[in-house]
Formats: sequence, C-alpha cells, structure tokens
Amino acid sequence: MDAHAIRFMEHALELASRGAGLASPNPLVGCLLVREGQIVGEGFHQYEKRDHAEIVALKSAGEKARGSTMYVTLEPCNHTGRTGPCTEAIIAAGVLRVVAAMEDPHQVNSGRGFDRLRAAGVEVSTGIGEEQAQNLNEAFACWIRTKKPFVTLKSALTLDGQLALPGERNTLRKRKRNQKRTNWISSEESRLEVHRMRHAADAVLTGIGTVKADDPLLTDRSGFPRRRALLRVVLDGGLTISPHARIVESAADDVLVFTQQHPHARRVRALEKAGVEVIPTVSRMGQINLEAVLAELGRRELLSVLLEAGPTLNGAALLAGIVHKLFLFYSPKISGETRVPLATAPNLKLPPLERLRTQSFGPDMVLEAYLPHTNVS
Repeated sequence: MDAHAIRFMEHALELASRGAGLASPNPLVGCLLVREGQIVGEGFHQYEKRDHAEIVALKSAGEKARGSTMYVTLEPCNHTGRTGPCTEAIIAAGVLRVVAAMEDPHQVNSGRGFDRLRAAGVEVSTGIGEEQAQNLNEAFACWIRTKKPFVTLKSALTLDGQLALPGERNTLRKRKRNQKRTNWISSEESRLEVHRMRHAADAVLTGIGTVKADDPLLTDRSGFPRRRALLRVVLDGGLTISPHARIVESAADDVLVFTQQHPHARRVRALEKAGVEVIPTVSRMGQINLEAVLAELGRRELLSVLLEAGPTLNGAALLAGIVHKLFLFYSPKISGETRVPLATAPNLKLPPLERLRTQSFGPDMVLEAYLPHTNVS
C-alpha cells in the first residue's frame, strides 16, 4: 500500500473529525487535493455552511485542482439534495483520480458516486483508511439504515465494577448547590474525554434515578463549537423530576423528558414553563419503551446518543438490545461494596463483546467494545 496515500488519507480523516458537533445530521467528511505530491486544497463538511467537503476542497484549490488526486473519507455524492452532486463538480474541475476511504452507506448514493466518476474517466480506488472512516461515521450509518441513533453506553467504574465509591451517592445528595465535587471515581483526564464524547454526540440519555441521586447537569463543557445544543434526555415514568434539579433549572429548550402516558397536567405545565419538553410515550410492563424513545430521537435527526445512567437503565438498555458500544472508564480504585454495579436486569446474559480496544486517560484504563449484534457500518 502506498505510504503517501496512507498519509494523505490520515490527514483527510483528521479533517473529517473537525466536523464533530458541526456536521450532524450529515456525515463527517474530510477531503484534500494533491498535485505533484503537494496539498493544494482541503476542507471538511459543516452542516450550516452547506458545501460538502469535496466542494470546500475544490474551492480552496481553484485551478490547481485540475490534474490532481482527491483523497476523501466518504464516497462523493451523485444526487441533488441540499447541494448539487459532488461528482459533477469533481469532473468539471478536472480531477484525475479519486481515492475514497469508504462507500456511502446511504442507499440513494451507495456505489453510484463511484460509477459516475468512472464513467467520466476519473480513476477511482477505495479501501485506504476504510476501518477508521467507518468508525468515524458509525452513527450516521446506523441512523441511515435504521432511522434510530447509535447508542454508546459510557460509565466510570472502580476495578471491582462499581459505579460509586462507598457513601458517594449519599454525599452527593447532601452536597450544597455549587459546591465543587471532589470524590470522582475517574481522573480529570477521563472527565475531559467524557466532554469530548458529549461534544461528538447529539444527545445524552439518563434515568430519573441518576437525576435524583447525582443531580447532574449532563452538558457539553468541552468548549468546542457545536451547531445545535446537546439534547439532554431523561426517562421518568412517573414524572417525579424536581423543578429544582440542576438539569431542569439549566434547561434552555434542550431537555426532553419521556414519561408514561397520561402524565399529571400540572407537572407537565411546570416543566414546560422551565423550558423542558415532556413526551408521554408507550410503556411495556410498567417500563418506558426504549425502542419508542430511540424512534422519537431518530425522527428528530439525532444520530448518536450517549447513555450515562445507573444500573437499572443500563441493564434495561442492554436487555432491550439498543446498545451498540460500551465505553468503560476503569479507575485504579476499589469500592469494596456491591451496591451499584454497571447493570442490573433479570436474565441479563450477553455474548462475548467484539472489537475490543483499550486506551488510557491519566491513571484510568478504558475498555471500548461493541455488542455482537452491532452491524451498522
């Protein structure tokens, strides 16, 4: 495999990643143009700016695009949507060769972009950086094929598998508002990574138990720009969420509460006045239907959901088969108690995880793994 091609594709993938928080509900795409071994144009897609990454790169290169090689992380589109076909712009610019990491998962375009380019005499090659490109757009591929978001279960645990240190949740309840928390399980480096993950996500999902126990904000505090606010979603069957919870008090039309049908009208009005949207939804055996929740989030063009919850909702999500990936931060600490495990659910039996990867953030070790049923890329 050409080392130069690998290097240029790695750069295109890095460009694509800059679209996190800015491209959704479109895919993350990076593109660069190379002529005589030099980059003459580059760009990445941002939804509000409309132009696809290929067009940004072509405009950047100008006349230098003629006779160049294009490195792009996703198959160029060959249809008219919010913009015209990128294939026609590539052909008109005189690009000689297109190197694409992966085929477009969207059935409207899958393979057709490559066919159009080849028909016009443009040389096309694929596969360089394919795995990285698929990982980058796993949420987009999931939403395109299922119309439901990709769900990542994120948790911080002790080495003995607990979500809380002894007495931690009681301490949190008693902690005064605005008093800085000091008893985190995970390191500062891990917490920074969590905010990066929130920045890349469209929504964060939790349960009423976590809201009552931890009083979290669940906001994106990465400091990076984003096109639309991170939607904070709470499952609260009995609609018992306090109007004084921090997630409610900080609501700015970015908090969504799912509850069971026929909620108390007065509670609904109070929450809506605070900027919270309440959605009554169907329940199954006394529990909110998680598939219905995901369908609603997908209808709102939310591609990715970060599940940050306690044992009950984690267990229900795993049992329902809606989780695609686990991202678990293991801290070098021992709880010594067995009160708050990662997940609890009756008859919860999962097959071995797939595509395991480990990395470190400060002193913490992170396990990233996919559930076996995941097949969205």
